[in-house]
Amino acid sequence: MLEKISLFRTAKRILFGPGAVERIGTEAQLLKGKKVMIVTDPGVIRAGLIESIILPLQSVGIPFLIFDGVEPDPRIEIVLKSVQLAKKEEIDLIIGFGGGSSLDIAKVTSILMTNPGEIDQFFGIDLVPNSGIPMILVPTTAGTGSEVTPIAILSDTKERLKKGIVSPTLFPEVAIVDPKLTLGLPPSVTALTGMDALTHAIEAYYSINATALTDLLALKAMELISKNIRIAFAYGENLVARSNMMEGSLLAGISFANAGVGAVHAFAYPLGGEFHLAHGLTNTLMLPYVMRYNILGCPSKFARMAKVFGEKVEGLSELDAAEMAVRFVERLSDDLRVPRRLRDVGIPEEAIPRLAEGAMKVTRLLANNPRKVTFEDAIDIYKSAY
Repeated sequence: MLEKISLFRTAKRILFGPGAVERIGTEAQLLKGKKVMIVTDPGVIRAGLIESIILPLQSVGIPFLIFDGVEPDPRIEIVLKSVQLAKKEEIDLIIGFGGGSSLDIAKVTSILMTNPGEIDQFFGIDLVPNSGIPMILVPTTAGTGSEVTPIAILSDTKERLKKGIVSPTLFPEVAIVDPKLTLGLPPSVTALTGMDALTHAIEAYYSINATALTDLLALKAMELISKNIRIAFAYGENLVARSNMMEGSLLAGISFANAGVGAVHAFAYPLGGEFHLAHGLTNTLMLPYVMRYNILGCPSKFARMAKVFGEKVEGLSELDAAEMAVRFVERLSDDLRVPRRLRDVGIPEEAIPRLAEGAMKVTRLLANNPRKVTFEDAIDIYKSAY
């Protein structure tokens, strides 16, 4: 029985399937776009993927320009450059094309076009007063789910922290999810983005704000990702595995957009902010250790996850079955050759106290966690990951 009122939101339109990106010209016309800015990164340009956006826009005669200055874990300064160009060129439609960083820069560019003031005033929850200019978001990785979330994350280099804007104004008018765009991803990117998506599903499932609807999406996402990530990693041209990974990432994104994520992300943010590690890597580094800490908060959900992951839990106690979910994640990280220890990526042990201080500042996410986290707990969790 629901004990509180819940709210469920997602993008207004979602196009999913191989070849879906070919519809982007038509979608831009429906949004009455007169001049488009494509927000992307140099890697997408080098990979030749940008042609899949350009050709449909040219076919319907919509003029466009490209901002390709996005960087991994983008700094606040990057979005300011994007906005400056968009205003100068009088852009009326934004297309975010790439990984989560490109989509996040597109989202923040959209709202800064219509909301005057400094960007700092929008960090937090529901602090953006006006809707942005229309957006179409097209992911090229099966990872962040940013195309269906009301969240954008930027790096504040002064505070060495990642900061989030959370607002329904960040939902796009259209999300186009085309698994063909991921066929050329190298194994390492497939691994990190896939583990990121799996983390979203896991944390949404055990969030204290989870509902029956978000649980359905999270469980299906876990099933799709856990059964296909090794195949996509081993042979990236497998379109079935790529499609299942893309669907899993999408469902996980919709789930955590409504249920929220928890301490894994809170602990990952300081790692990314200070040591400039990829978001998927920082999540993977912290995932098993935070999961193990959280078991006591909802052992039945952990036992259910183990079963979804295909672990043999028959005859086991609930707590023993729950532990199998954590072991699955550890084994998966090893199979995908993703480091599982902070020391393996050059994090010094003396950094742990300040990392714990940083994690405790991410109260927005810690509030979703199924077990309360103290500063002492944070120290212990980082030490267990070291």
